[in-house]
Amino acid sequence: MDRSIALLNISAVERETGLSKDVLRVWERRYGFPKPGRDDNTERQYSPEQVAKLRVIKRLMDTGMRPGKLMHQPLAELNVLADTRAGPRRETTAPVLERDVLALVRNHNAPALQHAFAHLLMRQGLQRFVLETVTTLNRAVGEAWMRGDLQVFEEHLYTELLQAALRSAINAFPRQSGAPTVLLTTFPGEHHGLGLLMVEALLVPEGAQCISLGTQTPLDDIVRAALAHKVHIVAVSFSAAFALRQAGEGLSELRRHLPAATQIWAGGEMTRRLRKSLPGVRLIPDLSEAIGALRID
Repeated sequence: MDRSIALLNISAVERETGLSKDVLRVWERRYGFPKPGRDDNTERQYSPEQVAKLRVIKRLMDTGMRPGKLMHQPLAELNVLADTRAGPRRETTAPVLERDVLALVRNHNAPALQHAFAHLLMRQGLQRFVLETVTTLNRAVGEAWMRGDLQVFEEHLYTELLQAALRSAINAFPRQSGAPTVLLTTFPGEHHGLGLLMVEALLVPEGAQCISLGTQTPLDDIVRAALAHKVHIVAVSFSAAFALRQAGEGLSELRRHLPAATQIWAGGEMTRRLRKSLPGVRLIPDLSEAIGALRID
C-alpha cells in the first residue's frame, strides 16, 4: 500500500523532473526507460526510483550530455557524474548575495526575492545588473539544481521572478525610431528563454528595438517575421544542451533564406562548443559581447 501511494502519474513526473510527457513517452519507446507500470485505468505509474533517475538525467542533459548515453547507467553512477559536473559545493565561500538569493528560493519567499531583484536593478542599472549579478546568480542556481539542492518548481520560481523584473525594467526604456531592429528567438526544441531576455536587457539601453518571438519558433516563421519587420539582426539563443548538428543546420538554413544584409547572431552556452565558424553567422558565446557587436554595426 505504501509503495502504491508513492507512485507518480505522468503529469506528476513532468512537474517533478521538468521533462515533458512527449519526451517521457519517446524515451520509453526508444530506450526502454523509463519503464512505468499501469494502474487499473491503464495510466502510466512511475516509481520513486525511476523519477530520481529521470531527474538526474535531466540535470546532466542541461550540461550538454545526450540522453542516449545516460539511460542505462545506474542511478549511483549518474549522481556521481552530476556532482562532478556541478563542481564542489560553495555554501561557505559563495558571495553573500548568492547565498541570500538561494535561501530565499529554498524558503519559497517570493515577495522578498522580488524585492531583492528590484533593489539591485535600481542600484546597479539594467546592463550592470545583467552582466554582473544575473549571470552570477544563474550559475549559482544552476549549480544548486545540478546537485539536486533545488527542486524544479523552485528553479522555476527564481526564473519567473527574474524575468518579471527584467521585463519591467526593459519596458521603462523609450523606443527610438531609426534604431537597429533585433529579432530574438530560439529554435524548436530549445525551451530556455531567459537568455533572450538578458540579451534584450543589454541591447535596449543601447537604443535597439527588440522584437521577441519567445522560444521554439519554426525556422519558416523566423524568416517571415524577419522580413515582415525588416529587422537588421536575427539573434538566436542556445542553451548548453542543444544539439550542435541541429543548431548548425538550422543556422545555415536561416542564412540561406534571409537577405545578405540581415545579420544572424548565435549566442549562448552551446556556441562555446562549436569548433569552427559558420559562414554568415556571428557567434557570441559571451553575453557581454552583444553590446560591442551592436555598437560596431
